[in-house]
Amino acid sequence: MQTKILLQDHQIPKHWYNVAADLDSSPAPILHPGTLAPVGPEDLTSIFPMSLIEQEVSRERWIEIPEEVQKIYQLWRPSPLYRAHRLEAALKTPARIYYKYEGVSPAGSHKPNSAIPQAYYNKMAGIKRLATETGAGQWGCSLSLANSYFGLETTVYMVRVSYGQKPYRKNLMELWGAEVIPSPSNRTEAGRRMLAEAPDTTGSLGMAISEAVEDAASHSDTNYALGSVLNHVCLHQTVIGLEAIEQLKLVEDYPDVVIGCCGGGSNLAGLTFPFVRDKINGKQIRLLAVEPNSCPTLTKGSYAFDFGDTAKLTPITKMYTLGHDFVPPGIHAGGLRYHGASALVSQLHHEGIIEAAALPQTACFEGAVMFARTEGIVPAPESSHAIRAAIDEAVKAREEGQQRTILFNLSGHGHFDMSSYEAYLGGQLEDYAYPEENIAASLAKLPQVK
Repeated sequence: MQTKILLQDHQIPKHWYNVAADLDSSPAPILHPGTLAPVGPEDLTSIFPMSLIEQEVSRERWIEIPEEVQKIYQLWRPSPLYRAHRLEAALKTPARIYYKYEGVSPAGSHKPNSAIPQAYYNKMAGIKRLATETGAGQWGCSLSLANSYFGLETTVYMVRVSYGQKPYRKNLMELWGAEVIPSPSNRTEAGRRMLAEAPDTTGSLGMAISEAVEDAASHSDTNYALGSVLNHVCLHQTVIGLEAIEQLKLVEDYPDVVIGCCGGGSNLAGLTFPFVRDKINGKQIRLLAVEPNSCPTLTKGSYAFDFGDTAKLTPITKMYTLGHDFVPPGIHAGGLRYHGASALVSQLHHEGIIEAAALPQTACFEGAVMFARTEGIVPAPESSHAIRAAIDEAVKAREEGQQRTILFNLSGHGHFDMSSYEAYLGGQLEDYAYPEENIAASLAKLPQVK
C-alpha cells in the first residue's frame, strides 16, 4: 500500500523562495579569484546572463517563475509525495515516512528544476551554447534536455570515473543533442594540465568545472551553467519544498525531520529551504544533510573561503570545503563527489539550522535495496543516503516508542545505475575510509583570505 499525495497543476508554485531574505546575517561576499576583492556583476557576465547574476545576489524573498518555465514544469510538476506504508511496515516503526519523488521528471531527477530556467534565461540573453560539468550524469542529462527545449547547444564535461560507470547517462545526453567529453580532457588548457600531472586520474567535479568554465569564458557565444552549489540553483529547486508543504497540509501532517542527500547541496536546499523559515521562527523541526563519509564536506571540512574548481578559475566563496584540489574516491554516488558545499547550505549548517551526517556507501545501498523491495522504486545512489538516514530515524522512533513524521527527498531514480547495484549485490562494493591525509594536504592550499 502507498499513499500518493498530489496537488493540481494550478497549484504549482508561481514563485521561488529565496532563503537569503530570512537570514539574520548577510551571506559572505563572493571574491574575485585573482584579486580576492569582492566581485561585481561585470566580473560574472562572461559566463552568466545578468538575470541569473541578479538572482545570485538577491535578498528578495519571492522571485517570480517565468510563465514559459512554468509551462515546462507542468510536464511533470507537481511531483508526487508518497507515504511509504510498506517501508514503515517492514521497519515495524510508529513513524510516518514520506518521500518527495523527483524521479518523475523526463531526466529522472530534480535537476531540471534549475536546468529549465537556466536555459530560458540564457536563451533570452542571446546565448547559443552552454558548457557544463556533470558527476553522475543527472545534471548533464537535465541541461541537455532543457537546451533541447530552447534550441541551445550543449557541451558536457563528465567526470571520467562516471563516464565509465554510467554509459547510458552519456547516451541520454547525446540523445538530447549534447556533446559529452570525459574530464579531464585535452579539450581545455586546464584539462591538459591536469592530465599531465595525473594521467590516470579518475577526475572530479572540481576538475570538470574548471574545464567548463574555461570553455565558456573563451567563447563569446557560450555561457556556463552549474547544477548545484550556487544561490540561484538552490533558489530554483525550492519548488520541491514548497510543493511538499502544501501536500502535507492535505493530510494534516508536518515533519519532525526533513532529510536530503548532500553533495553541492541543490536537492537538499530544494526540500529544506522552505522549512527554514519555520525553524527560524521557532518551529521544532530538524533539517538533516547526509553525505558520503569518503567525501565528508560538511562533517569534516573547514568553513572557509575556497575556489569552486580545481584550476582556480571560479570566484571564491565561503563554504564548507575539503580543498579545491581534493579528489574524492570513486564512489558510485558520483553526484556527491564534490569538495565543497553551497554557500547558503554551509552558512545554515554553520549557524546550526541544518545538521549533517556522513554515511558509508554499503550501508546506503543496503537501505536502497530495502526501499526498492518495499516501495518498488529503484533509487539513485545519491538518494540512497537520504533513504538510509530516514530508515535510521524510523528505527530510532521504534526503539524509543515515539511517533514522528519523517520527510526525505528521493531526488532521482537509479535506472541508469544498475552497474552500481550489480557491484553491491555481488559483494564487490567497498567502503572507502575518510582520506584524512589527502584532505589535510588539500586544505593547506586554501586561498589566504583575511
